[in-house]
Amino acid sequence: MSPILYYGVPSGCSFGSIVALEWSGQPYRLARVNMPEDMQTELFAAINPVRETPALQTARGDYLAESLAILNHIGATQGALDAGISFEQGTREFDELNRMLAFLNTTFFGSFSSLWWLLEHESDEDTKRALTEYGRVRVVRAHQELERMLGDKPWLLGEHRTLADAYFIGIARWTKYHNVVDRRDFPNMQRLFDQLEADPAVVFAHAIEQQRPATSAGRFEGEIGIAESVAFARAA
Repeated sequence: MSPILYYGVPSGCSFGSIVALEWSGQPYRLARVNMPEDMQTELFAAINPVRETPALQTARGDYLAESLAILNHIGATQGALDAGISFEQGTREFDELNRMLAFLNTTFFGSFSSLWWLLEHESDEDTKRALTEYGRVRVVRAHQELERMLGDKPWLLGEHRTLADAYFIGIARWTKYHNVVDRRDFPNMQRLFDQLEADPAVVFAHAIEQQRPATSAGRFEGEIGIAESVAFARAA
């Protein structure tokens, strides 16, 4: 059966996994997860006990969570290898891809954590000021480091797009929620961001999130409800 990606809205980091699936050329389906309400259900806990997105129901019917695990699972498919968005384990290219994915997952993603907490929780003014400044410093430093790592390369790892670029675009858009950095101050990152925003797979992922008419550049087979997907897996 085709894998099912459980993607979170609004603006989940699962966006990158949608882009990766599009680029891989493998058939897949999507299950929409409204955050946080759907994640708090016992039904979703059966998919991912941590109650976070993304999650993936693999072609075997197993459940897999965490972006890095999902992206590497997608990257191991023949379609992804043929498309050049991932590499065989044990190669230098695979190591470089994993290093970049790890940076994006820890330093880049993590730099936004206190700012997301402020948006999702009530707090007093002193706490808001402290967490905002803490988040600003972390986000700026993460942008500075990624700007240096990217340099004048067309993509994060060089001449060709990879899973790292797919993951990057899902996180980089978060600056619109937090007024602590102007991406235009980082011209290399802005160039990559603009290039990715014009990509058909990214355009498709935005349309899916916003429930607008969407044209797949890959082998998207449609959406499925969370309950239906669980019942389907159990039957299989």
